[in-house]
Amino acid sequence: MNTERPTFDLLVVGGGINGVGSALDAAGRGLKVMLCEMNDLGSATSSNSSKLIHGGLRYLEHYEFRLVRESLAEREVMIKKAPHIVRPLRFRLPHQPHLRPAWMIRAGLFLYDHLSTRTTLAGSHNIQFSADSPLKAGIKKGFEYSDGWVDDARLVVLNAVAAREKGADIRTRTRCIKAVREQNMWQVTLEHQITGDTEVVYARALINASGPWVSKLFDSALASPAPQNVRLVKGSHIVVPRLHDEAEAYILQNEDDRIVFVIPFEDDFSLIGTTDVDYQGDPSQVAISEEETDYLIEIANSYFKQQINSRDIVTTYSGVRPLLDDESDSAQAVTRDYTLELDDGNGRAPLLSIFGGKITTYRKLAEAAIDRISQYFPQATGTWTETAPLPGGEFTDKESLKVSLGRVYPWLPEALTTRLVRSYGTLSHQILDGAKSLEDLGQHYGAGLYQREVDYLITREWTHTLEDLIWRRTKLGLRLSAEQCHDLENYLTGNRTPQQRANDSHH
Repeated sequence: MNTERPTFDLLVVGGGINGVGSALDAAGRGLKVMLCEMNDLGSATSSNSSKLIHGGLRYLEHYEFRLVRESLAEREVMIKKAPHIVRPLRFRLPHQPHLRPAWMIRAGLFLYDHLSTRTTLAGSHNIQFSADSPLKAGIKKGFEYSDGWVDDARLVVLNAVAAREKGADIRTRTRCIKAVREQNMWQVTLEHQITGDTEVVYARALINASGPWVSKLFDSALASPAPQNVRLVKGSHIVVPRLHDEAEAYILQNEDDRIVFVIPFEDDFSLIGTTDVDYQGDPSQVAISEEETDYLIEIANSYFKQQINSRDIVTTYSGVRPLLDDESDSAQAVTRDYTLELDDGNGRAPLLSIFGGKITTYRKLAEAAIDRISQYFPQATGTWTETAPLPGGEFTDKESLKVSLGRVYPWLPEALTTRLVRSYGTLSHQILDGAKSLEDLGQHYGAGLYQREVDYLITREWTHTLEDLIWRRTKLGLRLSAEQCHDLENYLTGNRTPQQRANDSHH
C-alpha cells in the first residue's frame, strides 16, 4: 500500500446532523477523522426540519417511550450546549374533543412532564382561550406545554466547526464515489464537485451517515447490498406573515390523525408544517406539492381567525426524512428511532451505517455510533459531548451577551446585535473583531448583512453559494430583495476562482 496517501482512523460519509455529530464525537475522543459531504453541510434533511428540539408528544401514541424519554432529556442538554441557537418554546394545543379526549391528552402530557427530569423547562397545564385569542371563537379550551426551538442548519454547521477545532478534516462539495476494503483499510475515492478532481484516501473505519442516500451508497460506492431499507417520508412547510402576536407556538390536530405546527419564525413570520407523506424519487429534487400547500392552508384556516391563502406564502421548503422501514401503514406512524448496522468484514475495516434518527437525538445517536466504532480503537477516550458547549455557546443568557457586545461595539444597531447573538453567540467577536464603526464592516448587502459577516461565512463556515448563505447560514432570504441577492451572488462567485472555492471547502 502507498503509505504517502492520507490515512485516517475514521471517514464519515455525509454532512447532515448525524454525520457531523459523529465526526465531532470521534474527533473529541482522539481519533483522526475526515468527513466528506457531496453538497453543502445540512443541505438535505437536516436544514428542512420543523426546527424543533422536542420530545415528540405524538410518538407516545405509537408507544415509543424509549425514544420520547431520550428526546426529552436531550432538550435540556441542547439548551445548555447551544443557548444561541436553541431556546425553550411554549406550545398550545387547542382541544378538539372529537379528535382526542381530554383525558388522553392530559395523560400524554403527564408522561411528557415526568418521563425525564426537567430543570429549565416549565411543566404543562390546561388553558382557557379568551375572546382576544388568535383562535376562532368556537375553540375555548386547550393545553400548554414546553419544548424547544432550534436553528437546524446552524446546528449542523456548528458541529462541523467544533469537529474542525478538534482536528477533523471537513470536506464539503466532495463526494464519495468508491470505497473498497484493501487489507485492513478502506480505500476511498473522493470526487470534488467543483473542480472534478479525484483523490484517494485511506481510513481504518467508515461511517455511512448519508441520510436519504444511506441505502443508495451501498449500490453506488460500496458495491454491496444495503442491510436495511429506508422509507422516505416528505415533510413540507410554508412560511407566511405572522398569524398572531403571541410568543407561543401552536400544535394543531387534524381529522386524519396528523398534527401541524404553527411556529413563530424569524420575528415577523409563522412557519406552518409538516405534512408527512411517503416519497419516491430523488431526495435532492424534493418540493412541496399543490396538495400539501392546500392542506397546510386549510388546517391553519380551520383554527385561526387570521385567514391565509397561497398568495400569502413567502417561501416553502421540503425535506425527506430517511426513516427506518418498519412497514407501518401510514407515514406518520413510521418510527423516528434509529438503527446502527455494523459490518466489520470479519474483523477488518468496519463499516457502520446509520438508518433513521431525528435531529433532537442526534448527539445520543452519534455517541452510540462512536461507542460502537471505539471497540476497534483502543486509544479512543470515553464519551464527552453531553456537557461541552457548541462553538459560540459559552455564555449563560442572550441578554447578558447582547449587553456585553453593546459595550465593546456601542455603534452596533440593536437588531443586528440580536441577530448576531442568535446565530453566532460568542463567535460574533470573530466577525466584529477590530471594527470601530458600521463602515468598518464593509459593504452593506441589505437586512443588516455586511461584508465582514459574508467573509466570515466563506472562510470559516464553508459557504459557497447564495443558497448556503441566505437560507442555511442565515435566514436572510426572507428579507433580501432580488437585486440584493444578485449583488451577493456576484460577490460570492466573482471574487473567487473555482480553485479558491475548492480550497474553501477544505477549510
